[in-house]
Amino acid sequence: MSMSTIQLPEIYCPFPSKISQFAQQAELHTAEWVKHFGLVNSEKAWKKFHRARFAALSARAFPTADPYELFIAADFNTWLFMLDDQNDEMKFGKVDFLDMIIQIVTNILKGKTMVVPPDGEGLAASFSDLVSRMKKISTPDWDVRFNQSMIDYLEACSWEAENRVQHMVPSVKDYVEKRPYTGALYADIELIEVLEKIYLPDEVRLHPDVQQLALSCNNVVCWANDLFSLAKELKHHDVHNLVIALQHEHQSSLDEAIAKAAVMHDAEVQKFINTSLHLPNFGPALNIELERYIDILRSWMRANLDWSFSDTARYAMNIKETANGKWALSHVEE
Repeated sequence: MSMSTIQLPEIYCPFPSKISQFAQQAELHTAEWVKHFGLVNSEKAWKKFHRARFAALSARAFPTADPYELFIAADFNTWLFMLDDQNDEMKFGKVDFLDMIIQIVTNILKGKTMVVPPDGEGLAASFSDLVSRMKKISTPDWDVRFNQSMIDYLEACSWEAENRVQHMVPSVKDYVEKRPYTGALYADIELIEVLEKIYLPDEVRLHPDVQQLALSCNNVVCWANDLFSLAKELKHHDVHNLVIALQHEHQSSLDEAIAKAAVMHDAEVQKFINTSLHLPNFGPALNIELERYIDILRSWMRANLDWSFSDTARYAMNIKETANGKWALSHVEE
């Protein structure tokens, strides 16, 4: 099926659109940051980078962060996207390259030094810079949580790489279990505390309902992204997509799998809304902080839509907002 014939059903996202007043500054900063660490080295790659507008996603997801904090988010998510691009180029999908990345990131998080191969120097230096900037605004407890989120992300990437080596399409159960980690969104959710200065004690942060809100946000963003990137994954024969897992497991048509993925997405949005309306009372002060936290989760879900269709050229899509928080989507020919 060509991209021009892929029709995506309406999906549900009733949350308000927001963007940081520092969005343009973040774009300029991240371009300089990428240049400084040599992460983009050709004219063609620079054109692709400028069309992608990675910083705009963070500006929408963290709309009230101060410049220093927003720039960290913009650089961090740019770093992640560049790993994803290398995955498309069949480098990050190779176990040896992935092992190098895991070793680099793990050593940096632990404060250890290592000899970095030439093809990992830019990634290592830029990630080291990010970690040093985060430490200026974090706490030791937060560092432990962020470090674990990165380890979880890399282990999930390793799982994907092993699937590619074995030519294995994951089951829907396994895919849904691993997808919150392969998207690295848990790392971004951890960033909410230090970037937006929202401090939730463990009694709130670890409450099952609050954990469910984070998971639902993660699922909504990742499953929507699977719909947006479906044409790209089909083109690259990458099986790590909710639609492809559904199609393979149920032996259904692509259209049927797309419809099922959209239903799952919308149900997860509704679960988020329902959970947010029936939270325990943690007291006036903590309730205010928790509502600020939830508002950033809402911003992330809407940011993913706005960025995908208004800002970036990463996905070849048409979109129109319809009624009652619904969005009509379709792929267009590249």
